[in-house]
Formats: sequence, structure tokens, C-alpha cells
Amino acid sequence: MISEAAKEKSSHLAGRLPAYIYDLDALASHAASIREALSASGLEIFYAAKANPEAAILRTLDPYVDGIEVASGGELEHVRKILPTARIAFGGPGKTSHELTRALELNVERIHVESPHEMANLAALSRDIGKEVDVLLRLNLAGQRDGAALSMSGPFGMDPDLIEACRDILGTSPWVRLRGIHAHLASGLNAPDMLRQASEILEWARPWLAKAGVVRPEINLGGGMAVDYEDPAAQYDWAAYGRGVSEFSTPGEILRIEPGRSVSVYSGWYVTDVIDVKRGHGEWYAILRGGTMHIRTPVTRQHNQPFTVLETETQADNRPEVRNELVTLVGQLCTPKDVFASRVPVERIRVGDIVAFSMAGAYAWNISHHDFLMHPKPEFHYLKAQDGKDSQPTPNEAR
Repeated sequence: MISEAAKEKSSHLAGRLPAYIYDLDALASHAASIREALSASGLEIFYAAKANPEAAILRTLDPYVDGIEVASGGELEHVRKILPTARIAFGGPGKTSHELTRALELNVERIHVESPHEMANLAALSRDIGKEVDVLLRLNLAGQRDGAALSMSGPFGMDPDLIEACRDILGTSPWVRLRGIHAHLASGLNAPDMLRQASEILEWARPWLAKAGVVRPEINLGGGMAVDYEDPAAQYDWAAYGRGVSEFSTPGEILRIEPGRSVSVYSGWYVTDVIDVKRGHGEWYAILRGGTMHIRTPVTRQHNQPFTVLETETQADNRPEVRNELVTLVGQLCTPKDVFASRVPVERIRVGDIVAFSMAGAYAWNISHHDFLMHPKPEFHYLKAQDGKDSQPTPNEAR
């Protein structure tokens, strides 16, 4: 479904499509509900910027999260510019010496160390710069991840054997302070599965950190909260997750999560219009302006992107249309993979109608191959009730 504010905005964008519309009030309301659901658990929330790093998104979320998780030097520079005082955790494999140096210079609060080599490199850089650094060691546990959309394989973090190699480096680098363990093991899990995974992480991390002499340990349980594109109303059960974490949390430790998609996905729409409707080999197709070079999500996840058809009225009464059929919605790219949704039931769709794809607030524009075939890029609009209008950012601010 499309929000009323986004629907109204879409109706005024004729001739200016495709466009992204972000409802910042809806985003703030959703973030506030997550914060409330987790309030009794004591969990810290770090928003994963990789889901959607738009400046307006970050600023809207800032009051409702404890910090931002970044996964590259580029994200680090961007977030620090947009939110100069935000607490930042820097994760991700393959950090370069330059990125680690910038993390030190930009006062990153926590660095998630992915390997003994990265640990040694960071220790040397920290010593040379003369700046202490706080780290979490990234743990990668083997185990069954039934139902996960993604399971994090060997390149991510360290298995229990490899993580032991960090002990000697830490022992000879007093300026590197071990604060705890980070573990993002899988994505796309529901609340019960996430709680079972959290229990598994804590069972391993607590005794290891106690043996390492860590006082007031921090354990980052990762992100990966499930999002259901087939049923947008079936949202992650934050209240159940909060209750579950409360039951196994213990005094004297800090527990943290880093959700991304589940926070921002529901507040964004990719809006475009119908260029053509035709039948081929017994199948109906609607060709839309734009394509998956703007919103790669359905291709990446192999799903049908949920959408709403907004009928438009014109004086032309002979527009191609189709009623009550299964229709495949495609874009303008010269590839059969440019599919938004395949063989979905549509009551009516005509040339000139507007199609609003919901759940486009995360891993949509920012993971797409924007320049393929050099089609025009979409506009960006941000809806916010308090100032009574939407705003369109400058390219530098938006990206």
C-alpha cells in the first residue's frame, strides 16, 4: 500500500517520473515504535547505514537510535558529515589502512575487527598516530540458519579458533581496548529465530570475554530482522524480540543490535508510469519508465516488488490496457531480467497510469546499477508534515 501523503505527491509528478518518495513522518513513527518496543530490553540500536544512507533518512532516524553502523570508508565520511556528533561503529571485511586511519581520525566509537591481520594493522596504526582505539572482535559461529535470507560465510569475521589469535596482539597493544564481541550471523530471520541466534552468540561470548578480563562487556547481536515483501503488513515482531532479550540479558553488560532494512524499508516508494501495455505469446506485459537500474531489489532478491496502480484520467480514450489478468511489470532495459514483478494479478492497468512500488526505502536506489543504458535518474522527494511541503535535496546532500 501507498501512504496517502505519498499517493498525493505521486499525482503531482506527471512528466517528472520516475521518482523516489520518502515519507519522513512515517519513518520517524516507525523508528519511534521500535524504540518503544525495545525500551525495557536495554538494547542499544545502531542503524545500519548500508540500508539507506540518504541524508534526510539519517537525520530523521538520529533521535531514535543510539548510533550508526557503517561498513566502508565512504559511508564513514558521509555519516560523519551528515551527523557530526553521532556515535559510529565501523564494520565490514577488507578495511584498508587508509580507512582504519580515517576511523581513528574521525573518532569512531567502535571498530569491528574482522581478522588477526586487521587487528595487527589497526594496532600499528593506532600506535603510530598516538590514539587509543576501542574494538569488538567479529565472531562467525557455524550453525544452522533455517529460514535465513542470507547466512554470513567464512569471509565475515573469525571462527572461534581464529579469534584466539587476537589475544596475543591485544596483550602487546595496551592502547587497543577490547570492549566485546560483534556477531552478525544471518539476515532475514523472524523474532523467535533471532532470539535463538542471540542466545547462541551470548553462550559463546560471555565466557570468552570473562576469560579475557573484559569489564562491562559489549555484545553486538547484529541485524538481519526479517522483512516480508510478499506480505508488507507482516512486520517484524519487535515487542516479542524485546521481551525475549530482556529475559536473557544480565546486569553489567551492554547488548546492541544494528538493524537497517527493517527500519527504513517501509517509508519509501519508487514511483513511475506505464509507457506501453501489450500481449506476447499469451502473456501480458506492462512496460514502465525506468527499471531495475533504479531499484535493483526485486532482481537481487528474486521477488515481486509490491505495488499499487494509481489510475490517471486523460482525454485519450484509446489507451492500451488490460483488465483482470496476470501481468508482468518490466522496465526499459535491454535485458529480460529487468522485471519488477512477474505474472501478478492486476484489476486494470493502462498506458499513462502511475505505478507506485512500496517497500523501496532500503537496499533500493543505493544498490542499483544507475548508469546502465544511461537512462535519466529519478528525482527524490521527502515528505514531512511539520513544514507542510516536500523537499528535493541537492545531489551532494542526497548521496
